[in-house]
Amino acid sequence: MLKHAGAAAALLILLAGAAGAQTSTATATRVTLIEPATVMKGYRASKIVGTTLTNEANETVGKIDDLVIRSDDRVVVAIVSVGGFLGMGDRLVAIPYDSIAWRENSGVLPGATKERLKTFPEFTYATK
Repeated sequence: MLKHAGAAAALLILLAGAAGAQTSTATATRVTLIEPATVMKGYRASKIVGTTLTNEANETVGKIDDLVIRSDDRVVVAIVSVGGFLGMGDRLVAIPYDSIAWRENSGVLPGATKERLKTFPEFTYATK
């Protein structure tokens, strides 16, 4: 019984030390307040992924496969699937998110064509 009590006391001391370490780390982190009303006017990533992109002539030029935030400058990049049929033979390319014009829940890439996007360097996801 004393053996278990000693182990329990040692565990409590370790946990108290870990809790203290977590507290000191948490106080060093700064969190900025964002008003929910300003966020609600934005676009949800889950709703953007899968959006078909067209050009000004309403021709389909691709589909948003994913959104990636670059780690160095936090610029949002849209990964666009171009070409192919039913997900077969498509090519992924990266375009700056801010090049997409949004009109009534549809994305427009001014001046884009499938042929032009197919000439962009192919994007492949990092393997981690």
